[in-house]
Amino acid sequence: MPRFWIPAFLVFLLSLAPPAVLSQTSDRAQEPTSPSAQAPVFIDHSSPPKADPIPADAPRMTRETRFQILRDFETQLVYSRTIFPMGTKGLQLKDGVITPNGKDLQQSLVIYGPAIKPGDPAHISFVQIKSDHIHFEINGGPIRRKKWYQRVEIGGANGPVMTGPANAPTENPHGSLVDLYFAKYVPEMSAAQLRQLLYPVFDFNARNKEQAYLDTVPPKVKEAILAHHVLVGMNAEMVVHAMGKPPKKVRERQGETEYEEWIYGEPPADVNFVRLVADEVVRVETMRVGGEKIVRTQKEVVLPEKDAEKEAAKQPGESPANAPSLRRPGEDSEDVPRPSNGAAPLPPSQPPDLPQPPGGPGAMRAGQ
Repeated sequence: MPRFWIPAFLVFLLSLAPPAVLSQTSDRAQEPTSPSAQAPVFIDHSSPPKADPIPADAPRMTRETRFQILRDFETQLVYSRTIFPMGTKGLQLKDGVITPNGKDLQQSLVIYGPAIKPGDPAHISFVQIKSDHIHFEINGGPIRRKKWYQRVEIGGANGPVMTGPANAPTENPHGSLVDLYFAKYVPEMSAAQLRQLLYPVFDFNARNKEQAYLDTVPPKVKEAILAHHVLVGMNAEMVVHAMGKPPKKVRERQGETEYEEWIYGEPPADVNFVRLVADEVVRVETMRVGGEKIVRTQKEVVLPEKDAEKEAAKQPGESPANAPSLRRPGEDSEDVPRPSNGAAPLPPSQPPDLPQPPGGPGAMRAGQ
């Protein structure tokens, strides 16, 4: 057998193939890789969704549009772009302005606490279109709605009898609400236009909680979080998003100031010490592998919300309606004695114990 018989045979088979197959093979080898095969690219959704503005002379919302809005928005998962306080007041949105805001919002948070924070997933559980605003409840709303079987009444000789539990809980601390107000009435609009109006409070385009949270922080903080870098002036939540939960925490005191040290990394790698005082980063110390020590104490980012929160904490807030009290049910606060009315009456003392005959009543009766 000749030495080059097999290669020659292969060349003979390739010569029989049509030229179109060879051209497709060569073109396929030169095709670039598809974008889907490359690394994912971060998409910034910090700008609101684009939609045509609602005309000023738009008519009232029709019945068909109402049903479409209810179908599109109820049971939809969104991400919060702002903080929602607990309670039945919630938030109000009109012309892109959220109320309450500033000190009023911080005072409400101090009294009732937050229900949802920026970046948290929220579930639109109930939508109601009224005359001049649209009512949205998230995560079940501030009050738990009764089930159908809890509203069933059975008539009897002594009146209706409820079949559901009598003491069912009514408050829902995990839910909140937002009311979208309009100038005169709820105008005709599309679902895209309504999403654009709700953008200050809801993010409909975010893919995960991290992305939704990044869209709510200042641009400088956002760049630092994406680079896993801590800036002096951040709060604890920003540090967690940038570096993750700290493997080690140390609480110390320097004079009259208590602080918490978050430690990231272990030798021989770089070690970062993040010092927080009252939920604010005041010092960042980095120990390099080569022994270099870098300390940053000058504030690198200013968060105006922190000043408002501290001011609201100093101001005495109103106590909630269901605050604990020592008064009896139905007793008015005016009936409670005060220092100006004189000292409070002492509780009635127990009567003194009378001496009993030995043996008890039974023995005395037997003696008679």
